[in-house]
Amino acid sequence: MTKLAANLTMLFNEVPFLDRFEAAASAGFKAVEFLFPYPFEVKDLASRLQDNGLELILHNLPAGNWEAGERGIACHPERVEEFRQGVQQALIYAKALNVKQLNCLVGIVPPGVSQETAHRTVVANLKFAADALKAEGIRLLIEPINTFDIPGFFLSRTSQAARIIEETGSDNLFIQYDIYHMQRMEGELTATFKANLPLIRHVQLADNPGRNEPGTGEINYRFLFEQLNAAGYDGWIGCEYKPRTTTTEGLAWRAAHGL
Repeated sequence: MTKLAANLTMLFNEVPFLDRFEAAASAGFKAVEFLFPYPFEVKDLASRLQDNGLELILHNLPAGNWEAGERGIACHPERVEEFRQGVQQALIYAKALNVKQLNCLVGIVPPGVSQETAHRTVVANLKFAADALKAEGIRLLIEPINTFDIPGFFLSRTSQAARIIEETGSDNLFIQYDIYHMQRMEGELTATFKANLPLIRHVQLADNPGRNEPGTGEINYRFLFEQLNAAGYDGWIGCEYKPRTTTTEGLAWRAAHGL
């Protein structure tokens, strides 16, 4: 059964962020996700979740200076201590909000840093984070991102994520599989997803091109949902797309895809 969660960073952005919880519940969503909780007080997020009967299924570790274009710091060898502090900050929010998995954006390789050094830094940081989260019963995810949208992003393919997971030796590190990003980087969505299913714990969606709602581009989402269900994926699918018009107007895609 396909379970959809609203990504509040992308959806319902016609209203202030804390009001998006009510908007998501009114639209029929039972769960939400978003990039970062850190600009808000835990009590304010907790009350919005409780008041609207919503589950928070995912948020990210701190990712550096987002406004300045940073997209994670796990591959930055000079910022290991900052990364570790971010893990502890993320745990404070995750434990208070009953979040069971956190995503790590590993970042854009800094100028002057070799791929080999970035790789060693990522592996060491992820091992630390996975161990810290495991002690609290929380999974760590890593997300391959397409390098057309974010040039220089270190982690860009599913196979690369699988190799990193193996190298860490952790049993608490998994893949967040973003359909939009992997369509741009790999294609062969059904085959790639099925091959990596044992490592996949969360899925996100958007169509391509444009990163809009399903049905606006080239991805056959009706077929893909059937394949994910047939493969036995029973996790959430986060709706992380840019609505073409308003979020509410764009939600007709769910009924059109039998959801």
